[in-house]
Formats: sequence, C-alpha cells, structure tokens
Amino acid sequence: MTTWITTPLTTALLRGAAEWERTEHGLRPHRLPGWARAQSPDPQLHMVEAQPSGVRVRFRTAGTAIALDAVATRRVYSGLPAQPPGRYDLLVDGRLAGQGSVPGGNVVTIDLRTGTAAHQAGPAGTVSFTGLPGGDKNVEIWLPHNEITDLVALRTDAPVTPVTGGDRPVWLHHGSSISHGSNAASPSTTWPALAAAQGGVELLNLGLGGSALLDPFTARTMRDTPADLISVKIGINLVNADLMRLRAFTPAVHGFLDTIRDGHPATPLLVVSPIYCPIHEDTPGPGAFDLEAMRDGQVRFVATGDPADRAAGKLTLRVIRDELARIVAERAVSDPWLHYLDGRELYGEADFADLPLPDRLHPDAAAHRRMGERFGKLAFAGEGPFAG
Repeated sequence: MTTWITTPLTTALLRGAAEWERTEHGLRPHRLPGWARAQSPDPQLHMVEAQPSGVRVRFRTAGTAIALDAVATRRVYSGLPAQPPGRYDLLVDGRLAGQGSVPGGNVVTIDLRTGTAAHQAGPAGTVSFTGLPGGDKNVEIWLPHNEITDLVALRTDAPVTPVTGGDRPVWLHHGSSISHGSNAASPSTTWPALAAAQGGVELLNLGLGGSALLDPFTARTMRDTPADLISVKIGINLVNADLMRLRAFTPAVHGFLDTIRDGHPATPLLVVSPIYCPIHEDTPGPGAFDLEAMRDGQVRFVATGDPADRAAGKLTLRVIRDELARIVAERAVSDPWLHYLDGRELYGEADFADLPLPDRLHPDAAAHRRMGERFGKLAFAGEGPFAG
C-alpha cells in the first residue's frame, strides 16, 4: 500500500502561468493577469486564458508514484459529440512517461444556436502515475491545454523539492487557438510545446483561442513578462472575427509591437503570419460554424464574407501576410532584432493536401507535430532568429 506525502501546491512548483488564483477548490492558473482580464468582458477570452496551455507542475523527487487531485471544467456543445477529457502529460527528465485524465469535474453545456450556457458542478478527481523509475529525477506534469483546471493536491510516495537554477532561455509566444493547441493530441504535443522542447527553451504560451486580436492588454502583458525570446502569430482571429479593416489593422500591429518593444527593446522578436487555411485565404470573415455539418454531428467552419469586400479593406489571410511582411521589413531597418516568418512555411498548401484541416480551420495532431518540428528548425537552428 502506498504511503502518500502531500505537498502544498505553491508557485514554486508551477510554471507557465501569469498568476494563480485561489478558488474554493484549489489553485487555478491564469495566463493573463487580473488587471488584463478586467479590461475585457468577453467570455471567450475569460474561458481560454484560464485553460492552462503550456502550464505545468514541476519538481524533483525520487518517488515512483504520483497523484494529482484537480477539478476540471469542461465544455460540451449541444448536438455535437462530447470531446474526450483533457489529458495530463507526465514528463520524466524531459521524456513522456505517462498520460491520464481526471474524472468528474464541472460541465458547461453550450448551445451554439442560442448562445446560452448551462453550468453543472462536479467533484474533484485524481490522475495517478505509478511504476516510475527510482532515483532523483525532474518531473513535469503538463496540465490539459483545453480545459480549465483547479489544482487541489499533489501527492507522492517520496518527498518533493522545487526545481531551482537552470539557464534555459524563456520563450514567450502569443497566437490564436492554433497556438493554444486546438486539435493537438495532448498538452506537451501542441506545436509550441514541441518547438520549445526542440529548441531547449522554457515556454510561456499566450496562445488564446479566438482571442489573438491585437488587444492592447495582451501587448502590455507581454511587455511586462520577462522573456529572452518573443514571437507573435497574427492573423486568423482578425479574419474570422471580422474585427477590423486594413486601415485599422496596420496601426494596430505597429502599436502592438511598439508596446512589446517598450519592455523588450533588444529581445529577438519574431512576427509569424497565418498558416494556410483555404476558407479564409481570399474570403473575409466572419467565420461561422457550418450548420449543415452540425446537423450531422460534425464540427466544421465556413467563411461567410464576400471576396469582393477586399477592395473596401476587409481582411483575408493573403492580405494580412502581405501587410505583415511589409510592416516588419519597414521596422527592421531600425530594429535588427525584429524578424518575419511566413506561416505557410509551417503549414502550407502542400501540407493541406497531405494533412487537411479536419474542421477546415485547425491542424490535427500530426500537423501540430509537423509545425513544431519546422518552427524548431526555422527559429531555433542554423541562422534562425532564436538560434544561439
């Protein structure tokens, strides 16, 4: 019978979040600080920033058994198949050593037709890992990237100590649901997590599903966050939200980059344009759920804009790529640490033919792996902007 040692969950054991909130259940990670969350009433933003993509519990132990108690908050969409519960990835000395999920938890049922949501409370659950190798080792438990998580208790069969020291560079990345990890197999296999492992860096993932919208509070959060390397992936949400036209987009990009530079004047900063996505290459937003596919129990997206509206300044992915390339080239004259990467180098038209977007918007698990490997090579290796 296992004799458990309970270790209080404190910020010394946690990585990848901007701050931590004490809830009635335990400790909830937030990827945006409270002052930033207060500047937007958008429920989508509040949901996704509390989904702990890239957040992990990290410690050293000689233990061979680990249990983590948590309360999950999961989304269910009326009329669509329920998604599997979020995965926890256990890494031992950087290698995947186990996976599991937490049963129970809260359920939020969303009706996309009416825009309403019903909340049902549920109990805490436990994810356990046993049979681990003996001896001191570094352990990381990557939290589910796609469900809100309140951490309740950490239990092990040997004492736990925080991981101290280390000189790995910190990479701060901001992007859309694709960077957040939509359709990735697990939290350590989102494309930013895979790229970070390949590059040997510490990831701070500000991928915010549906919310990469050039918000000033996001730029100020990045300005104030210590980081050695920074990237921003801009585009798809601005198109599918139909949020602004080209006249507003250009100064908004400049303002976003200016704010980051206020806190990081000489940090390598990589601007990444959108990956290939046929529905929005030449067709503006808004994007919408394909109601016909929903009747068949499938999730797919469509572009509902008119391509002719590009003449009036409506944004498409091609328009955004061209403008981002121009902006970066213009700014790089006086900013040698600013770089540009065409997102189609991560996932382009040939990749779509090989690994099509299953919902027409988000890459699948295999495409996440491909994107992570390519970003690792393009950014962290050779003459890449993050190399060395």
